[in-house]
Amino acid sequence: MKHTLSVLVEDEAGVLTRIAGLFARRGFNIESLAVGPTAKPGISRITMVVPGDERIIEQIIKQLYKLINVLKVQDLTNKPCVERELMLLKVNATSSNRSEVLEIVQIFRARVVDVAEDSVIVEVVGDPGKMVAIIRVLSKFGIREMARTGKISLARESGVNTEYLKSLQQKVEMP
Repeated sequence: MKHTLSVLVEDEAGVLTRIAGLFARRGFNIESLAVGPTAKPGISRITMVVPGDERIIEQIIKQLYKLINVLKVQDLTNKPCVERELMLLKVNATSSNRSEVLEIVQIFRARVVDVAEDSVIVEVVGDPGKMVAIIRVLSKFGIREMARTGKISLARESGVNTEYLKSLQQKVEMP
């Protein structure tokens, strides 16, 4: 199972290297990694997606807390949270299929950020499921290049679990 970990760290040189070293020494893999500043100066948030069972994740969290610059570690996997990712896709878009590509881009609420004679670059922001879905749909035109950020995530203070609400809505809509 994949787990999303949110790690608050002191914003100092070498922190990310120490965390990556910890994972390498233990033989753990990091599937996705995003690092950025927080609202508090001097503190950064590292969001990582890590495969492993509960025992492995518990071990990773304990090891992270042993690092000097680590302030807080949260496993957001089973908590209500907001998840986003950014992706740029360069898609074949000739005069014969450009309108169909643009229609799909609109359906996914993505944006065209560059247009060339035979391609477009599309910016997509959303949850990881949206990324998979648009890749699947646009792949029939030919995806030339792709760049994705790592997943970022914040726990919902409201406690509202949108996945739970979606499942309730589907039950109501189905007769």
